[in-house]
Amino acid sequence: MARKGPKPDAARRLLAWYDAHARVLPWRAAPGTRPDPYRVWLSEIMLQQTTVPAVKSYFETFIAKWPSVEALAAASLDDVLKAWAGLGYYARARNLHACAQRVAAAHGGTFPETEAALRALPGIGPYTAAAIAAIAFGGRHAAVDGNVERVISRYHAIETPLPQSKPEIRERAQALVPETRAGDFAQAMMDLGATICTPRQPNCALCPWAEDCRGRIAGIAASLPRKAEKKAIPLRKGVCFWIERADGAVLLRRRPEKGLLGGMMEVPSTAWGQAPPEPAREAPVTAQWQRLPGKVEHTFTHFHLELEVWRATDGGVETPRHEAYRWTPRRELAGEALPSVMRKVIAHALGKEPARRR
Repeated sequence: MARKGPKPDAARRLLAWYDAHARVLPWRAAPGTRPDPYRVWLSEIMLQQTTVPAVKSYFETFIAKWPSVEALAAASLDDVLKAWAGLGYYARARNLHACAQRVAAAHGGTFPETEAALRALPGIGPYTAAAIAAIAFGGRHAAVDGNVERVISRYHAIETPLPQSKPEIRERAQALVPETRAGDFAQAMMDLGATICTPRQPNCALCPWAEDCRGRIAGIAASLPRKAEKKAIPLRKGVCFWIERADGAVLLRRRPEKGLLGGMMEVPSTAWGQAPPEPAREAPVTAQWQRLPGKVEHTFTHFHLELEVWRATDGGVETPRHEAYRWTPRRELAGEALPSVMRKVIAHALGKEPARRR
């Protein structure tokens, strides 16, 4: 039997629900006002692979520091990385800064309106381009993130596992986008997935699409979307070197601009690999070293990391002759552009629990 399509008033019902229940978020335009493309873009970049609660304070900090794309473009990358520290996926911060500079220099500080032109900017992929084009400019585009994949999979009872089901999900999501209020529809889909059609316990009783949701009717909504079995991620190991001067300053090193955690500051470390590191050979300076008890663990997208922390104990450490290194007073470590894994390392070296940056 052929699947029935969505009822013609599906978009209308979702928009009516959104008008009554839309989340109040710092980057959203008030009802009846035009969205600011800069705020839409900034929030969408921040929200990639991150949650709304985690992003709110970062967004407010960025807007206070850099209220326009021109202001952000004029900022130093180091300042941007410092403000971003703790939010993760640091390539986003570098691309954010590069995109702001491109918009300021090549587009006069005005974001292009078409999806194709937006995709040509640094750090803007298919989803982000569709979201900006729809929310900021009213383009009829389906912005398909994880929330929307879940909603569409359940609404149409798509049992093909992700990621194989992505093309069908995008096609069906696009078919639902109305001719008008495309931006509100995109945000309504996000809100529906975040607040009603949640991963483990969808609240179907409150859903505006419950009546014709095929997943609910079949009793399989909570099990959708199906996902292909994940492969075990590899383990990598390394050693970090904690060096503190008599005046309390700590030796940090800037990572290369390209690659994992590019441009961020770190406690100097060995390479991270599958083979056990050789601390004496890879230490940044000659010193008497002592391994601290325990280890630091951190999981990235594609691997799990275990780090030992070694402390210099002889007190007579010279600064490595390389511009990537610098001494930072311990009281100023919180303001450095340190990724979460390095904040764990610092907490371990100081015998403390890792502190939340915000």
